[in-house]
Amino acid sequence: MKILYAVLMVICLSASQAMAATSGNSTYKDRSNLPITIKSNELSADNKGKTAIFKGKVVAKQGDVTIYSDTLNISYGDEKNDVEKIEATGNVRIVQGNRIGTASRAVFESKLGKITMTGNPRVMQGADTISGKIITFFIDEEKSAVSGDGDSRVITIIHPPARTGNAGSR
Repeated sequence: MKILYAVLMVICLSASQAMAATSGNSTYKDRSNLPITIKSNELSADNKGKTAIFKGKVVAKQGDVTIYSDTLNISYGDEKNDVEKIEATGNVRIVQGNRIGTASRAVFESKLGKITMTGNPRVMQGADTISGKIITFFIDEEKSAVSGDGDSRVITIIHPPARTGNAGSR
């Protein structure tokens, strides 16, 4: 379950990097020891298949990061509490402070250190936004990539900070 916080954190932090946030302050917090609360209308767990499926108005929260989705599938690895993949589908919304990511689907692949958001993905921080066909985050490298195609180009809107002082005199 430690991976859940990583998924959420990377989406939020990488979005701010991708949007060229001007504050320069990192908001990363180690959430690995914090409890994760998942609320849903249904839970189906398969210990032999190493999966857990949460359905219906899913809300997963760890610290100040929350994932909302229609369904959340977790695939476990061979080690205890080792999460291989987390897939959130349907009305995915990831919230941390003033950062919000939305998509139809978000998949975190633990061994690859990669999160992929598809289905009209968009990340917003305050008034700044970035969108495209696919938004991918590489956790270990603190890199992100946003791709488009012929119909869906990458769109980034950055609002520079307000200038202080008298902007009219030069």
